[in-house]
Amino acid sequence: MNITLSPGALTGTTAAPPSKSVSHRAVICASLAGGVSQIHNIDLSDDILATVNGLRALGAKITEFGDSLLVDGGEIFRRSHAEIDCGESGSTLRFLVPLAAAGGVNSRFCGRGRLPERPLSVFANLLPKHGVACRTEGGLPLEIAGNLTPGRFFVPGNVSSQFISGLLMALPLLDVGSEIFLTTHLESKPYVDLTAEVMSAYGIRLEEFKSGYKIRGGQAYNVRRFTVEGDWSNAAFFIAAGVLGGSISLTGLNSRSLQGDRAAFAVFREFGGEISFQSGVLTAKGGELRALDVNVSQIPDLVPVIAAAAAFAAGETVIRGAARLRDKESDRLACCAENLRRAGIEVSEDADCLRIVGGKPKGAVFSGFGDHRIVMAFAVLAAYAEGDSVIEGAEAVRKSFPGFFERIKELGANAVEK
Repeated sequence: MNITLSPGALTGTTAAPPSKSVSHRAVICASLAGGVSQIHNIDLSDDILATVNGLRALGAKITEFGDSLLVDGGEIFRRSHAEIDCGESGSTLRFLVPLAAAGGVNSRFCGRGRLPERPLSVFANLLPKHGVACRTEGGLPLEIAGNLTPGRFFVPGNVSSQFISGLLMALPLLDVGSEIFLTTHLESKPYVDLTAEVMSAYGIRLEEFKSGYKIRGGQAYNVRRFTVEGDWSNAAFFIAAGVLGGSISLTGLNSRSLQGDRAAFAVFREFGGEISFQSGVLTAKGGELRALDVNVSQIPDLVPVIAAAAAFAAGETVIRGAARLRDKESDRLACCAENLRRAGIEVSEDADCLRIVGGKPKGAVFSGFGDHRIVMAFAVLAAYAEGDSVIEGAEAVRKSFPGFFERIKELGANAVEK
């Protein structure tokens, strides 16, 4: 699907979409409870459907109704084998591998897009030391067999925090307690904090210490009703659209959320946007944008939209600490740089950094590179560029925000599917 966008400021009020990060965790925790739970305000994007279907393969019964799910975990882990298609969702893969191992379900994991190429060495090195055989040639497909045993788990913190989150959700199911020791600095720590928060809502406790986490064994997840909060990661695209020259109000966001991408509020203020949060409504308006120097090691998902905004900011914006962006759905640093050059913006990159000299972006044919965040970021840029643009491969938004283009149309975007 290609989308043609003509320039035009976005204005109005809209609701933040449900948090994809919280949704993954809530569906997993509900599936591990011994009865029927309800989850409200959930968007069945491709990634969330991958987790839902993976949990179904492990025995959970999950029924969709409107924007809610009914989750019955009474039969989970009753099967001896599962085939789990993770689609392009790294979260699904990294969360469900330790879960299947803890439940003793021999499983085969597969995926599409760049997911088969993304690193699995953490599991390949770790799980055999804890009773689980792994068969992989470096990526997907991955086959596991055996029962996860408790103990001490030594895990790098600079590959993906999802490995730690997956273990945290699985280890309370074991009879004996375990400890996770971080062998390197933990990047994207807010996502691990979010995991602990959702687990706590379902009755699970863990203890954080200086170099890791202690998890008591024999715990039980509780049945409960859960409402997913708004997504700061996807809200950032609307904040950027407001700051670049529109006026957008967003409802449904938690100003005290543990989502790391809540930092979008501060980042776009630093860009020079006029941003406020009053009575549960975030409002973002245009301002005189200036370049910034930002370390994104804790907020990697914001890089594409920061890069798009930097194209309009006076001076040179430096985006640092972004090496892990090369192993996402695309090489996000290279893809952002390529699209910015197409818009006539001066940009350079090195292993973990982008340098962007702001100016007056021109409309162009932008590639989505099969990456939902690239598509949304350059759709926002296109709305404020000089001249018409085309976003190629716009269907990638189904991964996290299927309704993105309909939503920006409601805010006045001149977007037409071609």
